[in-house]
Amino acid sequence: MKAYLVLDFSVRDLAGFLPYVEAIPAFIEKHGGRYIVRGTQPTVMEGDWAPERMVILEFPSRADAAAFLEDPEAQALYAVRHGTTLSKLVLVDGCD
Repeated sequence: MKAYLVLDFSVRDLAGFLPYVEAIPAFIEKHGGRYIVRGTQPTVMEGDWAPERMVILEFPSRADAAAFLEDPEAQALYAVRHGTTLSKLVLVDGCD
């Protein structure tokens, strides 16, 4: 069953965030993932949720998504994202 990582984030330090933006696609691909939504500005249609930017990644399975998040070689990049953005991340299963 496919799994999706949904990231809601706002950038606090664009210059500091750019190394993450440039390097993270290789790790997404390494774990079989692909972008469904890539850093777009969402339009809120209902409720009081106010995301600034959204990324949605699709992985072949929950295990692949978890391996992406746990990849030791990507941890420094995650630290960059955590230090330069305010972000919320959820993992959800698809409807296969």
